Amino acid sequence: MNRLLTIAELQQRTETELHALFRQASQALARTATGTPERRNGLASIENISRALAMTAGARGF
Repeated sequence: MNRLLTIAELQQRTETELHALFRQASQALARTATGTPERRNGLASIENISRALAMTAGARGF
């Protein structure tokens, strides 16, 4: 997974899909080198997925 996942596209995903994407992005991040565009995209994607998960939890009242 080398592309940046945006909040807009993540908002359309279920919580289960978001958790799966988080795992995939984390694994892909582990394979990147420091300072590369792939690493920056991976870090930003993980942050966006975390935000989308928080919004999902907020919508459920947690």
